[in-house]
Amino acid sequence: MPHPDAPRRNRSSWFAPGRIATTGALLLVLAIFVGWLVPANGYDLLLVDPAHPVAPLIRIEGRHAKPGPGSVYFVDVQENRARFLERVVPWVRPDGSSLVPAPDVPTVVDRRLALAEMQDSQRIAPYAALRLLGYKVSARFRGITVLAVESDAPAAKVLEPNDVILGVDGHTVRTIAELRAALAAKRPGDPVTVRFRRRARIRKATFPTAADPLDPRRAIVGVSAEDDLHIKLPFAVRINAGAIGGPSAGLAFALEILRELGRDVTHGHKVAATGELELDGTVLPIGGVKQKTLGARRAHVDVFLVPAGTNAREARRYADGLRIIPVDNLQQALRALATLWPKA
Repeated sequence: MPHPDAPRRNRSSWFAPGRIATTGALLLVLAIFVGWLVPANGYDLLLVDPAHPVAPLIRIEGRHAKPGPGSVYFVDVQENRARFLERVVPWVRPDGSSLVPAPDVPTVVDRRLALAEMQDSQRIAPYAALRLLGYKVSARFRGITVLAVESDAPAAKVLEPNDVILGVDGHTVRTIAELRAALAAKRPGDPVTVRFRRRARIRKATFPTAADPLDPRRAIVGVSAEDDLHIKLPFAVRINAGAIGGPSAGLAFALEILRELGRDVTHGHKVAATGELELDGTVLPIGGVKQKTLGARRAHVDVFLVPAGTNAREARRYADGLRIIPVDNLQQALRALATLWPKA
């Protein structure tokens, strides 16, 4: 028993405003710390990366041309898994970033797809550039192999991994770029008829398209796939992009190849370009336009070539004075650059 005259602790002191405030602050710090460590499942962050010069990536066998002044840049987007705090508190996200749904496919498959798309762009860009210059080139294909199907896409009821897509709406598709081009005029929810091979049997099925998570206005089939494209060139053109994935550097690669083969592409300017290329030089839309425009600005380029249409309109929203040039194909890009006032 405590002595009757001993001082007694005032129990109400535990609930004093100072203690409540301190406890609340500690809990808030703990919540922020946990929110920063815990990933936001199902969400990624698209981050800005300054544009990169293309010239160091390209080697042309037997060619030692010294291009004139000016340079070509490609733009990419860094993609990280979002933290829970970044999902719920927008102002803690890095400047210029965008929160997007993560692909509904295993990470290893998504990475394999991105690298396959980059490899395609590294094959198609030399083909398109040399074809434009009049060189003899050839290409052969074996179809587009499905790697994975998004579980919530209508295609999941029809397509399976290892199916080989051969055609869309009656038109043959030979590459990922041609598959995207075949869907370009559709809106999410529009029906698409796909001809495909499963083992030795040719099949056909019609199902609704899905919305691209990076651009809800763009229709996609809802599969991760890679094509079997073989290009034959009169001399080797090697492009080493390292671990960078995706197809959107195709236009920039082709412009730099033309430049290194003696074509005056830049007219002394710093030119950034983005766009997926088809074999015939058609420029297809790409994703991450906001981050790519900001990346071009951070590299202090003079002009930015962007696929015409929605991509170009979005790029102008973030241009802040950077000149945006919309293009539909490789030849149009060259004509547009030729109108630039020569820069010393």
